Amino acid sequence: MAIPLLDLKAQYATLREELNAALLRVVESQHFILGPEVEAFEQAVATYVQCQYGIGVSSGSDALLAALMAIGIGPGDEVITTPYSFFATAGAIVRLGAKPVFVDIEPQTYNIDPHLIAAAISPRTRAIIPVHLYGQMAVMEPIMALAAQHNLIVIEDAAQAIGAEEQGRRAGSIGHMGCFSFFPSKNLGGFGDGGMVTTNDPELAKKLRLLRSHGAEPKYYHQLIGGNFRLDAIQAAVLRVKLKYLDTWTTARQRNAARYRELLAAAGNPPVAPPLERPNVRHIYNQFVVRTPARDALMAQLKAQGIGCEVYYPLPLHLQACFATLGYQPGSLPESEAAAQETLAIPVYPELAEEQVAVVARYCHIR
Repeated sequence: MAIPLLDLKAQYATLREELNAALLRVVESQHFILGPEVEAFEQAVATYVQCQYGIGVSSGSDALLAALMAIGIGPGDEVITTPYSFFATAGAIVRLGAKPVFVDIEPQTYNIDPHLIAAAISPRTRAIIPVHLYGQMAVMEPIMALAAQHNLIVIEDAAQAIGAEEQGRRAGSIGHMGCFSFFPSKNLGGFGDGGMVTTNDPELAKKLRLLRSHGAEPKYYHQLIGGNFRLDAIQAAVLRVKLKYLDTWTTARQRNAARYRELLAAAGNPPVAPPLERPNVRHIYNQFVVRTPARDALMAQLKAQGIGCEVYYPLPLHLQACFATLGYQPGSLPESEAAAQETLAIPVYPELAEEQVAVVARYCHIR
């Protein structure tokens, strides 16, 4: 039984008529950049994530870049973040001439360890970017307390966490800004790239809208040096359809995750550990990541059975060649390095059938 890591065709099959109608609506309108579709989607997402404002942008990477630009991050500034994340988290910082300062992760959640952040703050620190990795929020209360104490901006990287909650508060609504990705593989994925920045600050919202359109207001009169970070109407129309089903899909992901836990535990002292789900959180399972020192053997075993799996992320950011000038060495951030060597994502998408979950679990043991 071939089981992909993600089956977007299965999702499309259930929504074909609605999605095709949405696409046709945009084509017939001939309004492809920003406009009513984008505005309606911005409002819908802002409401969903419990924020006042949503600013649609061209990708999750550009959401991070625009958020940093909105607070004037530049040369000489430092931004604290995690090394165990997708490249864009740190790439956006460096693109603006600032320096990422990496803080190690909690070994069981893979999110930044809030207890280590204070030691990384310097007079040059301007912001903190916690990443809500794999669909579970970082511990935000101590991060926000530190930010208030040191007058820092908090930008939540919620690219993998739309709808995730901590004590009833949603990802993207706690920090000064939240950044989302609608890359096709995300829980809420478009038919191409797309992203959004959310905020409760009207001044930041206004600035972000300027920045995404080359800083122009009105047209051809440039108040700021921005970029072309605009969201396509086609993506907004597709995502408006999908947003209606997001909570149903999240429930299905959670059901699959719970079933994996049961099956792995039933095997008796399994060598493969499931992800930790913290109390009082809503984990949306963008990925279901298992962990074992024999990760590569497990990956080979699953692939031999036609089961999709992938390593997120095989080399932490502090050890990437492009960041060598930052001076980090192997062993600098041991929890991130260990996670990169031991973790593996297995299928958890909503359309995954119960018998498929059972098959994956059956081979999630080192034999």
